[in-house]
Amino acid sequence: MHWSFLFIESLKHLLSPRWVVHHGGLFLLMLIIFAETGLFAGFFLPGDSLLFVAGMLATRKDSPFSISFILVILLVSLAGILGNFAGYWFGQKSGHLLFQRGDRTLFKKKHLIAAHEFYEKHGGSAVIFARFIPFIRTFVPIVAGIAEMDYRKFGIYNVLGSTAWVCSLMVAGYFLGRAFPWLGGHLEGIVLVIALLSVAPILLKFMVRKRKPATPERISSP
Repeated sequence: MHWSFLFIESLKHLLSPRWVVHHGGLFLLMLIIFAETGLFAGFFLPGDSLLFVAGMLATRKDSPFSISFILVILLVSLAGILGNFAGYWFGQKSGHLLFQRGDRTLFKKKHLIAAHEFYEKHGGSAVIFARFIPFIRTFVPIVAGIAEMDYRKFGIYNVLGSTAWVCSLMVAGYFLGRAFPWLGGHLEGIVLVIALLSVAPILLKFMVRKRKPATPERISSP
């Protein structure tokens, strides 16, 4: 019971962007971004809201970062790039086995299938677009590795996608925090809005699917 309680409490902290940035600083921020973009068990982590809140908190006098904001962005972008490379490597080496695997506590096959469909639809550019979609961004690099996407091409898309994702959210949070300092007292509400906006494309796609006539589903391993 004691260990399960500690696990639940730790999980609650990891899902709180304010706690992560204040208590873990740059190191924990980079670690979570790496995990969410490269390790299939990290799909539940709050990447979008974490980046936005980190940008907002960087404007405060008690900023959790001891280095320049530009350097923070570069290091976090690097964490996202390395995360995607890790996902690609995993997919290339053993990703095929995931399609034969059942659901686990930290693995839902439906997310992998959704990422595969997203990759099939958008091709290599999916590596960029997926950065802005929760769950999908975790599994697309794995799918790219399974599909044996050209490594150099993947690397270019990876760098562009990570940089665009991290910069857009952290810079938006930074300038909003400077323009409206009082928003710092309403971070929970901001996190909720960002979470809703992040999952909106997924919910919309789900609603569209529900309205379409049912057809036999055929899913095969890539």
